[in-house]
Amino acid sequence: MPTSVEALKTLKLSSADSVEGCLDCLLKALAHNNVETSEKIQEMGVLAMMPALLSAQNSCTPKVANIIAEVAKNEFMRSPCVEAGLIPPLVQLLNCKDQEILLQTGRALGNICYDSHSLQAQLIIMGVIPTLVRLLGVHSQNTALTEMCLIAFGNLAELESSKEQFASTNIAEELVRLFRKQVEHEKREMIFEVLAPLAENDVIKLQLVDAGLVECLLEVVAQTVDSDRDEDVAQLKTASDLMVLLLLGDESMQKLFEGGKGSVFQRVLSWVPSNNHQLQLAGALAIANFARNDGNCIHMVDTGIVQKLLELLDRHVEEGNVTVQHAALSALRNLAIPVVNKSKMLLAGVSDVVLKFLKSEMPPVQFKLLGTLRMLIDTQADAAEQLGTNAKLVERLVEWCEAKDHAGVMGESNRLLSALIRHSKSKDVVQTVIQGGGVKHLVTMATSEHMIMQNEALVALGLIAALNLDCAEKDFVAANLVQVLHKLLKDEHSAPSLHYNSMILICSIMGSGESGDVVIVKGHLLSSFFKKFVIYVSTVPRMCL
Repeated sequence: MPTSVEALKTLKLSSADSVEGCLDCLLKALAHNNVETSEKIQEMGVLAMMPALLSAQNSCTPKVANIIAEVAKNEFMRSPCVEAGLIPPLVQLLNCKDQEILLQTGRALGNICYDSHSLQAQLIIMGVIPTLVRLLGVHSQNTALTEMCLIAFGNLAELESSKEQFASTNIAEELVRLFRKQVEHEKREMIFEVLAPLAENDVIKLQLVDAGLVECLLEVVAQTVDSDRDEDVAQLKTASDLMVLLLLGDESMQKLFEGGKGSVFQRVLSWVPSNNHQLQLAGALAIANFARNDGNCIHMVDTGIVQKLLELLDRHVEEGNVTVQHAALSALRNLAIPVVNKSKMLLAGVSDVVLKFLKSEMPPVQFKLLGTLRMLIDTQADAAEQLGTNAKLVERLVEWCEAKDHAGVMGESNRLLSALIRHSKSKDVVQTVIQGGGVKHLVTMATSEHMIMQNEALVALGLIAALNLDCAEKDFVAANLVQVLHKLLKDEHSAPSLHYNSMILICSIMGSGESGDVVIVKGHLLSSFFKKFVIYVSTVPRMCL
């Protein structure tokens, strides 16, 4: 048997008849010492011969593709493979019928393009996705070829540019058909790894639903829910997570909702009272996803889903599962968006249960808690007054208004503080906010980069000035309110609504007698400046919130 060096020399000089023996020798050498043999192949310029050998398509072809697959396991060989022009003839070979050639070609392309988004994108442009999907359908009985296709799909599906091509094929039907045949955990996991990135695309979501993936996932859940085996726990999580992902698409979600009577919808609801945390989480997230339009929200509130969520939250108050808390609060927040649901949810005791999580130190829970309360009190004066006079709540809001490490929590805290005042229009709420130290945060909120937050702050500050300027005066001065207003009014790019609400606030201050004059003097701004804008305000269209 010749050495690898001799085989390489012979390969470069030999006729077609002796090529096969040389290829066999190289494969053995690669199996013995891949790195060293690959270096010799590169040094002796053998890669440049490979395109011609691949194009010949004879008994040597699978061995040539196998050699390329082996050398491309080494990162330092991938660029030389590309430079030698191996990708185009390899892609062409995907159209042949020989299963061994297909397998080795797929391995070669996969190894050359491993961890290279640019090369994978090149394969997509060359049209490999429809070809591989067709191969999966034709050769589904060939385990090795099937696994090769799945690995390729998993890599290519990570690229956004692949989704349109995948959506134009019958990939959904092929994957669901393949999934139904699998009983081994490892094989199902391979398919899951392809399904997850593909299901991020809304068109493919709907295709997967139409192909029957949801029924497969529900079956996996039923099979694994009572098992403690690690692989079953992993499958349960993957299946339930994928179910939630499918519900992120508007069309796929509505198709599964079926007017609130769909069997899938009912099955998912049954997960909420489960004793399994993963199913509780998936059930709550599913409800949050179903609750993305008013019709669905109204139906779910009318059919008692709120009570299921409240019972779930009650189970997670003391040292509860943070992800479940977050998911359940997300669902309640979405359900509270339609106006007709707010009073029903308040009567069901939602605010009382939500307030139990005020002590949470987890920003994701804090964020959803704040959003849920803000949705609930919108247009609900009595609820806003009840919550706004809750000193512990206001104290916590003021604390979170300073959570600079968590911008979402800080923003929602400011918005809820403003909402309590705006929706209650209550002097008692204003007094509670002043005593809790909330005024300075509302002044800061008026300088936000988000116009809606600026307007919300200005309206709340206007109500504070109108209802209790005497108590708020020192806080206004300390927070430099007049300077903030001056800056807003000087800015020609400010929206008309900001000018309007700023001047309404100024009018409230100036119309409050002696205290108003004191604020203006301490703000070092001439009263004539304000009078100019008080006259101007009558000509500006009403655009306050």
